[in-house]
Amino acid sequence: MIQINLDAKVRTESGKGVARKLRREGRIPAVLYGPKIEPISLSVNTHDFNKILIKAEGEQVIFTLNLDGDERLALIKELQRHPVNDRIRHIDFYAISVEDKVEVEVPIKIVGKAKGVELNGGVLEMIQRTIAIKCLPLAIPKEIEVDISDLDVGDALHVSDLTPPEGVEFAEAPDTTLVTVVGGTVQAEEEAEEEEIEEAAEATEEESSEE
Repeated sequence: MIQINLDAKVRTESGKGVARKLRREGRIPAVLYGPKIEPISLSVNTHDFNKILIKAEGEQVIFTLNLDGDERLALIKELQRHPVNDRIRHIDFYAISVEDKVEVEVPIKIVGKAKGVELNGGVLEMIQRTIAIKCLPLAIPKEIEVDISDLDVGDALHVSDLTPPEGVEFAEAPDTTLVTVVGGTVQAEEEAEEEEIEEAAEATEEESSEE
């Protein structure tokens, strides 16, 4: 978890035209909301925000937003990106308090080598790459480690198999599957089925273009 200060400008105007103008000026439209405040429309410097994301490398960031002298703690709730160039078009900030628990998603880090892969030719499948947790903001871990050493072919690891760090609770159903080891033949069959579906789709597209 990283704590970073970020200057933000409160804005009173809204709409697509205003958003486009802000982006041309090198700013990202955003909103700050939460259970104890009225939504606040704002904008942040595009270059400064992108630098923070690069520095964080996927880790959760607690922002201290400086809103014209009024400081608010916040997490990123959602980033809206352009479907083609992947540029950030809008940010949803969620206002928090260091005294209240928050629910966030953190990355899963695989530890060890599954014996089903090493000894029996299995294939490791990641069902989820993140896991939802609930804790105080300052206790948000960088990642949750998942030891897969004992997994054999046909085995799966669920949320109920993990022990959360101190002060953290999992916000996922206990029977949620995170990782599994499948047999090599099963993996090959799945890939073959996917290839058949793709070939059929391509053939349909070619027929449509010829008509």
